[in-house]
Amino acid sequence: MFSNESEILRKMRLIEWLKAELITHVGQLYQAMAKNSEQAISEGLAAIIVACYVLARRLGIAFDSLDREVLTKVEKNIKFEHEVEKWFGDYSEYQHHLRRKR
Repeated sequence: MFSNESEILRKMRLIEWLKAELITHVGQLYQAMAKNSEQAISEGLAAIIVACYVLARRLGIAFDSLDREVLTKVEKNIKFEHEVEKWFGDYSEYQHHLRRKR
């Protein structure tokens, strides 16, 4: 099927497929949350994260660059006192987690 397609069209199809996969994973996460299954929720969230990284790469964004953007976003949410940060400190906890991994 892809043998006659241009490389650009093939890449566009892949990006569309990855976008659909991401939406599917979000739906699966909602189902997992409705079932209140910790294992299924964890699997759904992991699938979403992986799909985002692969989609970013296909869109020309390096994994390291995406990691930096994530850390920047977390730092902004801490600085501007996002509600989740004010109420629970989740962004600070995530920031500590990311820094421990380095």
